[in-house]
Amino acid sequence: MYYKKEEVEYVAINETKKEKDYPITVMCEILNVSTSGYYKWLSKPEKTEPTEEDWVSEKILEYYTKFKGIYGVRRITQEIEVVDKRHYDVKTVRRLMRRMGLQSVIRRKRKNYIASKPEVIAENILARDFKAEKPNQKWLTDVTEFKYGDGNKAYLSAILDLGDNSIVSYVLGHSNNNSLVFRTFNLAIGENPDAKPLFHSDRGYQYTSHTFRKMLNDTGCTQSMSRVGRCIDNGPMEGFWGTLKCEMYYLSKFDTYEELELAVEEYIYFYNNLRYQKKFKGLAPLQMRNQALAA
Repeated sequence: MYYKKEEVEYVAINETKKEKDYPITVMCEILNVSTSGYYKWLSKPEKTEPTEEDWVSEKILEYYTKFKGIYGVRRITQEIEVVDKRHYDVKTVRRLMRRMGLQSVIRRKRKNYIASKPEVIAENILARDFKAEKPNQKWLTDVTEFKYGDGNKAYLSAILDLGDNSIVSYVLGHSNNNSLVFRTFNLAIGENPDAKPLFHSDRGYQYTSHTFRKMLNDTGCTQSMSRVGRCIDNGPMEGFWGTLKCEMYYLSKFDTYEELELAVEEYIYFYNNLRYQKKFKGLAPLQMRNQALAA
C-alpha cells in the first residue's frame, strides 16, 4: 500500500512512538508536519482493502524498477495498458508518480562532431520523410561513440528500419573505421537478402567512400545523405542514440569493453523485443516487423 508524502511522515511517527516514547509534538516538529494533521490522520479508519490507486502505484513502481528508472509517465502508462490490459490516463499516472517521488532519467545533450571531406556525395532523397509503408523500404544508419575504463573509446554502428523502428543490425568496435560500417551493412543485407532500401546516412567518411557506394549499388540500394550540419535529416537515428544512451549508457559505469559490449547487446534486445511503441499500437519493433513481413 502507498501513502501520500505527508502520510509517510505520520507512519514514521507512529512506528517511532511504538519503540520510543518521544513526544508527538517534538517528532512532528522534526519532520515538519502539523500535530493536528497527525491526529486527524490517526483518527481515520484503517484501510482494509487496497484501492485502485494502490494497485496502479504498485504497477508504477514495478515498471519503474524493472526498467531502472528510464521509463517516464507515458511509457509506464503504455506498459500498464499493453501488459496488464488496464487503461489509465496519463494524468493519473503522472499524479501518482509525483506522489511517489518518481522521475525518469533526464536525457543529455548530444555532442556535435565535424565531418571529414567526402569522396562521394548523394542527394538528400529521404528529405525527412520518415514514414515507411513496410519494412526494408527505408534504412537509416550512423555511428556513435562510447567511453569505458580509463578514457578508452568504443564505437557503435547500427542500422534502423523506418518501417518498424527495429535495429536491423549493429556492430560495436574499437575503431570508427570503414570495417565497422561495412560489417554493419553486410549483416543487415545478410539477414534481409531481398532488401533494396533507400539507405540514408550523414556525410561521415565511411558512407562517402567509393567502396561503400559500390556496396550499395551491388545490392540495389539507393543512397541518400543528410545535408551538411543538419542532424535532423537523420532524426530517428539520432533519436535512437539518445534513447540508448539515456536508458543504458548514462546509467552505468563500464570498466571494460566486455561490460559495455554486453550492455549494448542486452539493451538492443530489449529495445527490439520488449520496448513497446505507441505508434505501432503497443507492439515492440520486432513484433511489428514480423507481423508486417508475414502479411
